[in-house]
Amino acid sequence: MTTIGSSSRPVGSDQLPSVGDVPIRLSKVASEDVLTVVGAAIGSLGLTWVLYERVLPLSGAFGFWLTWYLVFVILYLAAASLQWSRLVVRDRMTAVLVSSGGIFACVVVADQIGYSFVKGLAAIRHPNFWTTTMANVSATSPLTVGGMLHAAVGSLEQLALATLFSVPLGITAAVFLAEVGGRLERPVRTIINAMTALPSIIAGLFIYALAVLALGIPESGLAAALAISIIMLPTVTRASEVVLQVVPGTLREASFALGASHWRTVMRVILPTARSGLTTAVVLAMARGFGETAPVLLTAGFSPYMNTTPFHGWQATLPTYIWYSVLITGQYPNYVARAFGAGFTLMLVVVVLFTIARVIGGRRPGELSKRQVRKLRREAARS
Repeated sequence: MTTIGSSSRPVGSDQLPSVGDVPIRLSKVASEDVLTVVGAAIGSLGLTWVLYERVLPLSGAFGFWLTWYLVFVILYLAAASLQWSRLVVRDRMTAVLVSSGGIFACVVVADQIGYSFVKGLAAIRHPNFWTTTMANVSATSPLTVGGMLHAAVGSLEQLALATLFSVPLGITAAVFLAEVGGRLERPVRTIINAMTALPSIIAGLFIYALAVLALGIPESGLAAALAISIIMLPTVTRASEVVLQVVPGTLREASFALGASHWRTVMRVILPTARSGLTTAVVLAMARGFGETAPVLLTAGFSPYMNTTPFHGWQATLPTYIWYSVLITGQYPNYVARAFGAGFTLMLVVVVLFTIARVIGGRRPGELSKRQVRKLRREAARS
């Protein structure tokens, strides 16, 4: 006897959509929802303008938009209460508040990137800004001379070394906290939480005192990478621990039922299942350490020359390049333009890293990607 809707798909292919499957949208935006939001926004804008220009002696862009948002929330609440029930109004209000918060965050980020781009456009538009260094560049040199190539190389080398140091330790600590535990779990967790709130300057001072003064490691990109790795370590550990805890317990039980040891289960089941989440944790930590300035200044200094060897000699990074251009030679407009150009590059790289983390971390632990689904579909068709 065959039931309606049954299929002959192999076991384990529940993620392979059949031809007849039609996705059902549980929620959608209706026209009255859009009109309510637009009407409240326009009404709030007009009412705020009247208050600022005709009624109250107020001025200032920040106060204007803050008043507009408060009036918008009040008008939207009033309009929603006339249309829907209390439960629906509560749901709509929550959606509006959360969505407006996300839009505000995106606007702030776009404003910062756009402002840096506009202020640094005079330097960015010259190809030498991307391909040359600041060697033999004076304070009065034009923007057609000098660039940030040495700072970009230093940032990439130090970030690579810091990732090499922090990722194995961070993932190992996360596995210990999520899978092993024991008496040492509480002190390890306390140390990780304390490191999360550790100011970056403390990490630089610690490496300077321990590595540079005590162990004799020269001030170089290696010392800066050690300081950056201390900053990245708690981010990798905490994010990786959360990802490992999300792995379904049924996978562990199935592995134990097949006779696998705890160590083999972690290596062959849990870590591969959480691979996308662990990659996200690493990328987030890289974005966290990419913009550090204080620990790099203490341990690697600044140099206007190219230094491709991070094991000896001072080495510049993008943050220290900005610091030098603004604080040391900020009275010269060309240096300020170069600083904004480097700031735009720095923020752009961080945004790209966060975007990569979002794309990689969009899947749940163990969820197949589209490429993997297509591969399994082809194999199922051949068999």
